[in-house]
Amino acid sequence: MFNPSREQARDFFFEVWRKESERLPRTPLEDQAWQIIARHPEYHAVLSSPQRYRDKDWTPEQGETNPFLHLSLHLAILEQLGIDQPPGLQAEYKKLMLDGMDLHEADHRVIDALAETIWESQRTGLPPDGAAYLQRVRGRDKQT
Repeated sequence: MFNPSREQARDFFFEVWRKESERLPRTPLEDQAWQIIARHPEYHAVLSSPQRYRDKDWTPEQGETNPFLHLSLHLAILEQLGIDQPPGLQAEYKKLMLDGMDLHEADHRVIDALAETIWESQRTGLPPDGAAYLQRVRGRDKQT
């Protein structure tokens, strides 16, 4: 899943849910996705109803979080942590845990930093700024 369409990304998560529900074997990537899904019971109803939610739009203006975007960001940071990209991300993540965050809190800190970094890149038209991303993970924005 290097550049999936919206439908492909959603179908991936629906399929992981189906395979878990039916106790079918999963790929290693699906296993990672299942671990994330299991930590998000608030999305289980969505994943169990593909016909209802495959085409739904979630808008921040309505105070909604897109579950598929959220789950995809979890997968993205797993990959980034696995390859330490940007360099230093693994160390910053470990510091969060040493400072008392649990795994899920640390994941969400990194997700928030990644989302802000992507937004900034889209806003400016520049490539994502890895140094600013790491600063955000630390809890400081680029200017501090």
